[in-house]
Amino acid sequence: MTAIWFVGCGNMAGAMVEGWRKSGFDFSNAVAIRPSGTPVEGVRTVAALPEGPAPRLVVLGFKPQKLNEVAPELRARLGPETIVISLLAGAEAKSLRGRFPEVRAIIRAMPNLPVSERMGVTALYSEDANEDLRTEVGDWIGLLGLAHWCETQAEFGAIGSVAGSGPAFVARFIAALAKAGEGLGLEGDFSLDLTLRTVAGTAAMAQSRCEDMASIARRVASPRGTTEAGLSVLDGEDALQGLLARTLEASQRRGRELAEAARAIDSPPSVA
Repeated sequence: MTAIWFVGCGNMAGAMVEGWRKSGFDFSNAVAIRPSGTPVEGVRTVAALPEGPAPRLVVLGFKPQKLNEVAPELRARLGPETIVISLLAGAEAKSLRGRFPEVRAIIRAMPNLPVSERMGVTALYSEDANEDLRTEVGDWIGLLGLAHWCETQAEFGAIGSVAGSGPAFVARFIAALAKAGEGLGLEGDFSLDLTLRTVAGTAAMAQSRCEDMASIARRVASPRGTTEAGLSVLDGEDALQGLLARTLEASQRRGRELAEAARAIDSPPSVA
């Protein structure tokens, strides 16, 4: 791919760039546009949209609330062969197409932060990308981990709640387990290290063995043993499952609110 613009390059877009750099991707024909001018490592960084030909690929990595502010000037700089990849939470395909009607394709992408380590998950959705383009973009995003094309925006939103928001939820679980270890007398940093290794090791084991979580739990928990006693707390009255269901429900609800907010302003001023 050539002539890539990263319009905004905050936490998520920055994590993607980091992962692509680790993959050896060539950024010599890419530019990051950040009004602050804060450099993006490995990518030429400018404070305003560059002059010259329309880019082939634009990655929208700014805050969703700035869409109407950014779109008019950006729209004037894009061409009929430009592909727009949006990382904007809540901005649906129709909303984006209304703001960039002339471009070749609109693709929504919802990555998670582990893309920086090339171990991420990225949901993809488009209503107008053909199979060749889906393969090309999927292969590029696939350098960062799993790239999954969604059939519907509902599926896209569900993946966003589980995988997109998931690292934050997992981080909270890790912190809570480590803190509980401190309560048993372990030194703080050591308890955190133990927890990180336990979580990473369990995930690696599950993936390598293709083993389901119930089976792993059964193998660890001997009858009437210490693990079974702990599991009775997590499983009792559906405590853990109920908590996570409410957590994901809150995440999805907020996603719907963001989408509704974007639809409410779906008549952006036209560009002459």
